[in-house]
Amino acid sequence: MTSGALRGRRRSLARRAFGPESIVWRLDGVLLVAVIALSVIGALLVWSSTRTWAPGSTGLLKKHLLNQGIGVFLCAGVSMMDYRAVRAYAPLVFLVSLIGLGLVLTPLGATINGSHSWILLGGGFAVQPSEFAKVGLLLITSMLLAQPVEGTDRPRGLDVLLALVVAAMSLALVMLQPDLGTALVLAAISASALMISGVRKRVIALLTLVGVAGVASVFFFELLEPYQLARFTAFLDPSVDPRGVGYNSTQSLIAIGSGQLFGKGLLGGGQTTGRFVPEQHTDFIFTVAGEEFGFLGAATVVLLIGVVLLRGLKIARQCDDRFGTLVAGTIVCWFAFQMFVNVGMTIGIMPITGLPLPFVSYGGTATFANLIAVGLLQGIRVREQQSYA
Repeated sequence: MTSGALRGRRRSLARRAFGPESIVWRLDGVLLVAVIALSVIGALLVWSSTRTWAPGSTGLLKKHLLNQGIGVFLCAGVSMMDYRAVRAYAPLVFLVSLIGLGLVLTPLGATINGSHSWILLGGGFAVQPSEFAKVGLLLITSMLLAQPVEGTDRPRGLDVLLALVVAAMSLALVMLQPDLGTALVLAAISASALMISGVRKRVIALLTLVGVAGVASVFFFELLEPYQLARFTAFLDPSVDPRGVGYNSTQSLIAIGSGQLFGKGLLGGGQTTGRFVPEQHTDFIFTVAGEEFGFLGAATVVLLIGVVLLRGLKIARQCDDRFGTLVAGTIVCWFAFQMFVNVGMTIGIMPITGLPLPFVSYGGTATFANLIAVGLLQGIRVREQQSYA
């Protein structure tokens, strides 16, 4: 091949990769920028909250950046896939997630922070299969509910029943760990998929009653672990034992309140430096934002997550394929629920459940799952843009 022909081929490949017809130009730029901004903010907060106790001057920052890099790679790979092909692999993804949840209950599982939900890989790395279970459940549920009854927009009764069965399987395995926070997210994913699919209102009402009865039975039969009951006690009245069960809630409010309007500056938070709030790099990372970036900084984090939710809703609304709409809409509900619970527990309006803040909290598996979900959103957006071209 001559040098001129070689240059021409390179230009052709570059146009295909980055030209107006490429996938890059069909991505949702606003969604991408919001996720990048949240990831950068999260990295700064992880650095600030771990530099004083984790090995090295940067704390867990390097490990977190590695996790983010892997997550970006997964996000890019998923976004380049045709989401309609993903539908065919939904049962396999769900099966793999169930196997992962089952392995946690074997001697391979490990207990961290009272929850037996991890598999240790060595070298300081661990996998939490319940995070991948969120992706597996939303895909299989969307697949089952995507086929409506002929002449209607409602899913078939058998498909609804199967969707409830797969949700119950995931929930049962997660509750055996036990991991109440993730179980609530899985329940929210299943419920949102059912509502988006157009299930009859009386079915939703019946399922709501069953859910309320299930929650009541958990308390009646004392199925919660002592530390979980302590968290509910602290939520109802943190002042009962501010040095015991109410410690996390009390210190969280102190940290956020001390930031006032503009915050104390990055690395300048006394509560964060002194590690007065446990798990500030994961479940309570919003307190670091509140203390060091102030009300304006914390509000910016919430606003950016709101942008992610709005762009996700737009993608769901514009998708002409029922499966794509269900996937996008369910992802939005997943992120919205988890964000509300995480921020809510740090400001005292929700009980402490151990859920990380999407895109911001330190984590490996959670970061991967969140960015895979963003990849699904981008994949739906890309294919819909191609259909309009």
